[in-house]
Amino acid sequence: MALRAQSPLCSRSRPVLLLVVRPTSAAAAAGFAQPTIRCSRFTRSRFLRCVAASSDYSKRNRTPKPKGTASRTYAPRPSVESSTKKIEQSGTGEDDLGRSNGKPSSGATGQTSNAEESSEVELSGKLLSSASLEGLDDPAETETEEEVYQNQSPGPSSESMDDEAIDSKLDEYRGKISALISSQPEPTSISSTDVQDQSIVGVHEQEKSVISFHEQDRSIVHLPKQSQPSVSVTGQDPMKEKTITSGQDVDEEAPEAEEALVAEDDPRIPKDEQCESDTEPVQDGLDLQVLMRRLEELADKNYSAGNKCFVFPEAVKADSVIDIYLNRSISALASEPGIFIKGALNGWRWKFFTEKLHKSELRGDWWCCKLHIPKPAYRLDFVFFNGDTIYENNNYNDFVLQIESDMDEHSFEDFLVEEKQRELERLAAEEAVRKRKAEEERRKEEERAAMEADRAQAKAVVEMNRNKLQSVLSSARRYADNLWYIEPNTYKAGERVKLFYNRSSRPLMHNTEIWMHGGYNNWSDGLSIAERLVKSNEKDGDWWYADVTLPERALVLDWVFTDGPPGNARNYDNNGRQDFHAVVPNNVSEDLFWVEEEHMIFRRLRQERKERDNADRGKAEKTAKIKAEMKERTMREFLLSQKHIVYTEPLEVRAGTTVDVLYNPSNTVLNGKPEVWFRCSFNRWTHPSGPLLPQKMVNAENGSHLRATVKVPLDAYMMDFVFSESEEGGIYDNRNSMDYHIPVSDSIAKEPPMHIVHIAVEMAPIAKVGGLGDVVTSLSRAVQDLGHNVKVILPKYDCLNLTNVKDLHYHQSFTWGNTEMKVWFGKVEDIPVYFLEPQNGMFWVGCVYGRNDESRFGFFCHSALEFLHQNGSSPDIIHCHDWSSAPVAWLFKQQYVHNGLSNGRVVFTIHNLEFGAHHISKAMAHCDKATTVSYTYSREVSGHGAIAPHHFKFHGIRNGIDPDIWDPYSDNFIPVHYTSENVVEGKSAAKKVLQQKLGLQQTDTPIVGIISRLTVQKGIHLIKHAIYRTLERNGQVVLLGSAPDHRIQGDFTNLASKLHGEYHGRVKLCLTYDEPLSHLIYAGADFILVPSLFEPCGLTQLIAMRYGAIPIVRKTGGLYDTVFDVNDDKDRAQEQGLEPNGFSFEGADSNGVDYALDRAMSTWYDARDWFHSLCKRVMEQDWTWNRPALDYMELYHSARKN
Repeated sequence: MALRAQSPLCSRSRPVLLLVVRPTSAAAAAGFAQPTIRCSRFTRSRFLRCVAASSDYSKRNRTPKPKGTASRTYAPRPSVESSTKKIEQSGTGEDDLGRSNGKPSSGATGQTSNAEESSEVELSGKLLSSASLEGLDDPAETETEEEVYQNQSPGPSSESMDDEAIDSKLDEYRGKISALISSQPEPTSISSTDVQDQSIVGVHEQEKSVISFHEQDRSIVHLPKQSQPSVSVTGQDPMKEKTITSGQDVDEEAPEAEEALVAEDDPRIPKDEQCESDTEPVQDGLDLQVLMRRLEELADKNYSAGNKCFVFPEAVKADSVIDIYLNRSISALASEPGIFIKGALNGWRWKFFTEKLHKSELRGDWWCCKLHIPKPAYRLDFVFFNGDTIYENNNYNDFVLQIESDMDEHSFEDFLVEEKQRELERLAAEEAVRKRKAEEERRKEEERAAMEADRAQAKAVVEMNRNKLQSVLSSARRYADNLWYIEPNTYKAGERVKLFYNRSSRPLMHNTEIWMHGGYNNWSDGLSIAERLVKSNEKDGDWWYADVTLPERALVLDWVFTDGPPGNARNYDNNGRQDFHAVVPNNVSEDLFWVEEEHMIFRRLRQERKERDNADRGKAEKTAKIKAEMKERTMREFLLSQKHIVYTEPLEVRAGTTVDVLYNPSNTVLNGKPEVWFRCSFNRWTHPSGPLLPQKMVNAENGSHLRATVKVPLDAYMMDFVFSESEEGGIYDNRNSMDYHIPVSDSIAKEPPMHIVHIAVEMAPIAKVGGLGDVVTSLSRAVQDLGHNVKVILPKYDCLNLTNVKDLHYHQSFTWGNTEMKVWFGKVEDIPVYFLEPQNGMFWVGCVYGRNDESRFGFFCHSALEFLHQNGSSPDIIHCHDWSSAPVAWLFKQQYVHNGLSNGRVVFTIHNLEFGAHHISKAMAHCDKATTVSYTYSREVSGHGAIAPHHFKFHGIRNGIDPDIWDPYSDNFIPVHYTSENVVEGKSAAKKVLQQKLGLQQTDTPIVGIISRLTVQKGIHLIKHAIYRTLERNGQVVLLGSAPDHRIQGDFTNLASKLHGEYHGRVKLCLTYDEPLSHLIYAGADFILVPSLFEPCGLTQLIAMRYGAIPIVRKTGGLYDTVFDVNDDKDRAQEQGLEPNGFSFEGADSNGVDYALDRAMSTWYDARDWFHSLCKRVMEQDWTWNRPALDYMELYHSARKN
């Protein structure tokens, strides 16, 4: 709602009251004129809010007022930010400063506007310019206001009334004005310049719309049409009337002028308000002399007291109209020709405005303007100025007026948040419309491009077919002597004919069954005719014939003779591989035929494209739905993951609601403490309201938990809390310095994006050697999907797979270490990537690893930091990986943290401890946070010499899989796409294809798949035992993998030869790397075996579950964190918000393998329905990067806090 000014009650230039004189016929005959007094009318919904100070501030008691009650004095300046800061955002940015008593106040600085500009007022309707009315300035038709008063109806003299009567009259006046305000529509007016409604949101915008003094000076209010007397003044044109405005007689044409002023004609006013506005205006009992006398008394009283300004009515209430008066002569603006008021509501925080003042009719140098006080206002701050740099600002204290309102400072905070929410909703709706239109335009453009492509393809196909057909036509005949012919001799397309064939001396001479397989126009529609021939008894020799209908669009009939119907034929007579061709006369000319052919092909292509697009769109929508549902489940699991310690009711925290936080101290460092205190804030501890007061927790109903209740602000996007043993602090449970954080939904605010840079030497799929490359790409995408800014810096190897880099181009050059560094930029999987290419040839060696790696990668790490420094980039997080980019950690801390990159924090991830222990140890000492690829593995290696001294900042976060690469619903390497809904059908189809491809028996038997590098770490002795054990249980085994050690590779080669001989059709060992086959094994196998001796994370078991294959694993590292045994791990799974999903074993011997494998095989044989439900369950679990990305963001924020 905008803030706008209204006409002052007593202004020479902008009168409020409009007098229309229309004597009745009797009165006219007697020579009397009965005046009709009407007040300007306002529309309730169009009012805006503004404020002013009380006139008798010098005499009032300044006692504190209760909430919701306004003080009727100028309040002392509150302890809030200076008004300068409040207004800076909306100022015009001028360098010149105003003066109070020659200088600007703190609250008005930066808000000046030129008096020549239009006044920043939102007028309710159009202004009726008196310049547009005839006779406005005719002195012969002008009356003074005193004459108007003298023409009033007789009544009690104002001089004879005491103060009580005056107050009574004023109360009556205020009541009637309030009635008018609540019922009347906005005044409309006619002006030479249309002034549109504008929402005033700040002084900067308002100063663009200041209405000139001249234009405001000529505005008047409108006449209600329905209240016009029915008889015009005697002796005048019945279409004209006399309008007295501030002592001026104005001839105006009633029907036309009033027609434009009626509320019904204003489309902005709702119908119900138009009806309300028809209430009869105040005409009698309003003594203008009483009003004038009261205003004069107030003016004199304030002038005598030395008060520069006062307000009327004296008791200012929210949602009302007030007049502010300034005595120019005793202000700093005494010599200024133009005066403006500049202000804002509620401590210079809301609805900045600028309004022009006008000389009033009061005695002395009083200037005034009318303003509307909005409902949410509880105070008004304002100053006066000359439109330029000279200010009257109450001796630098600004003028402050308290308002009687239900609003206070605290409730106003909520109001601002709600207002922001409404604005965001409006912007979101506008953005949605914009996106929808953009999407429609994009689709239309794609449709146009597709249509042109189909048209071009149709033309090309026709041209190709025409050329081919011409070649066939040259060899086509109507018969072949003693071989074939057609009866009748004359025929054409669409007719039914007899095709005769002489079997003797042909390839089919010994066959008893003969068929004709035919098509037309060089087989353009493939095999479209199949007829069986019968022996002809009317012909001499071995003649056979068939009745054939010639296709309507045939120019040439194509056929062969064979010994059976389509699908069962073995022997053919195909004319020496030339086929048989007969010319078919057609009624259509050849040119027209090809035109029609092109249209037909075009329509077919369009239909095929439409069906294909619909199928792709449906699949994309379903994929998006599956992903969204998976993310929702993951978030729920994330919230439940620490339920044994803390959770909320309701589980999902929404902005603007009240939630209970339930905490179980028995599982924390506060176990046994007599008191627990809850300390909370929002938005990563950065909420403007600051931390909440510590709250002592009370026993919850369930007995084991303590409870605290919190009101969540509307602008909260994250809830942050810790627990302490006392109100003062003491021992804290802060989740090992990570704090507790719960996301808040439906917030009107969004978390500011974090800037993250990965510095790595691998990145899938362009420079992938091991799992490091997968993590860099997948983690970057997942965090980017959360709304953060992620970039990768990578060496520009000469062996990069550039086909997967989009828009690769030269970016810049810089020099470091006496070497020119060329920087290239492109996108990999939609991730921005900078490629550093030193011109010394350091990375032109044809491989990622194996060429003086320590020196090359050390140079790369230093140059990556130098690139960030020289570019002025200041990332929040620099994430380096393994020993190869470990130098980033200490180089950053030693050389760059105090040299331009002070904003950053270093996170270091260990993927493999087998290499570069020295580099890893040094990086652990310098990084802010460190991680490895699973929680259990982090505990297993916490005693390592490189890690133990820094275990307090070492965390385990499991890896995830890429849901777009490993997705059975869109996988092109499997025969049938499937989801959890049709997992049984999908895996059954994949199993049949897998068995057929690898030469396995096509039987209903369980298949155990093994996809692994063949190394000691992967438990190769356990793999061998599991193969034999599966075969003993009448299962089938498929192994895919190779060994980097040639001795192990040779051992498995011998094993493959032995197994393929002894168990032919039941086992297949593929000792190589085959990406498409791995997809088929995951889809076709019932179980996937991963018996690793140690496993930092492991992706094989995660991919297996994505495809509905049940994992059989050894309990170690990431395998333990992701696979929960269906018999032994129900409670452990429940703690993670999951259900059991596989079979696992401990130990590293054959007994452990048998324990898990036997239970798995028995489930398949004895509980097939339950096994199928388990396949469905594991497919619906989320093993993508959704959850790890949330954990990494928690770690990043923790690093930033430290």
